[in-house]
Amino acid sequence: MLGDYLKDRRSKLDPAAFGFSLTRRRTPGLRREEVAQRANVSATWYTWLEQGRGGTPSADVLDRLAYALTLTEVEREHLFLLAQQRPPQVQFREAERITPQLQRVLDSLDCSPALVRTAAWDVIAWNRAAATFMGDYGALAPNERNILRLMFTDPGAKMRMLEWEKEARNTVAAFRAETVRAGASERVTALVDELSRSSEAFAALWRSHDVRSFGSGTKLMRHRVAGLVTFEYSSFAVDGRPDLALVIFTPATPDDAQRIKSLLAT
Repeated sequence: MLGDYLKDRRSKLDPAAFGFSLTRRRTPGLRREEVAQRANVSATWYTWLEQGRGGTPSADVLDRLAYALTLTEVEREHLFLLAQQRPPQVQFREAERITPQLQRVLDSLDCSPALVRTAAWDVIAWNRAAATFMGDYGALAPNERNILRLMFTDPGAKMRMLEWEKEARNTVAAFRAETVRAGASERVTALVDELSRSSEAFAALWRSHDVRSFGSGTKLMRHRVAGLVTFEYSSFAVDGRPDLALVIFTPATPDDAQRIKSLLAT
């Protein structure tokens, strides 16, 4: 199956796009030796791989083959599953923006604060309800739009979260698990060091080494105008971007929803 997949992907590539001559070609796509050249592997070994005789390629070789064949993220994952019966290790990527389609999904949630965050818990997108109830992320510098930074350094965070200690414990545990899963451990080292110095509460929670999934649950929050509101929150993976999470906070009761509507109306 791996060999068939490699041959199929190879046959659908345009040699001219990679600077290879189009003369004297009997079949469409790249030749085996051209794929091997792009992947920096032996042409003989690559031929064996297509014939089912090359053994199990390493993750490094599979990544080079994915590059050589210009595979998409989904195609690359499929390559790993065929070759190693497991998906590739997640490679953390910095995310600065989301697609317009996903932003429209956020904006369609009129009375439900919603945001998109990275595996490093940086908020990169939000809707009007989130900005109104949870804080205006747009007024902050991009490096300040981090949920942990706000939770442990913003005095208003404890005012908004009635169960701050519980929320802080769960957030740090989920943050630790997600950054490792997404390969972002090195990316957050500076943030962890900074918060460990500036917040004794964070330092103690980080030393506990607890891990948990964020998943879903409830939050009781206070707003200076809307008052107390109970939210049911759920976290969803963004298709094609496992390092991003869409988090939606849904008012738990009709009264909670009405408080949000009244706040937005003002």
